[in-house]
Amino acid sequence: MSESRTPAQIEADIVRRREQLAVTLDEIGIRMHPKTIIGDAKAKVASTVDQTAGRAFVAVNRVVSDVKARFTDADGAPRLERVVPAALVAVAVVGLLARSSRKGRR
Repeated sequence: MSESRTPAQIEADIVRRREQLAVTLDEIGIRMHPKTIIGDAKAKVASTVDQTAGRAFVAVNRVVSDVKARFTDADGAPRLERVVPAALVAVAVVGLLARSSRKGRR
């Protein structure tokens, strides 16, 4: 059995649907506005940069901890059998770099 509707009910349905359509079109307009798109893109980039910086910090912290563990004992005292050779290598590298930069100037 079909329900018969009055012209006033049909008109009220049309008005309600128009209002819903207007709201939907406003939402689409806001989402598609260039400022909204740019703001969303900026937020996504900022989030990605924050995540990347966080991962980089964790990686660097891990490397520093590993190096520290290699050059210190459990009490935190330096392991001279590892520190002295590393220091000698560092001094040699700096000396070679200084020597090669002087040759380049001549």
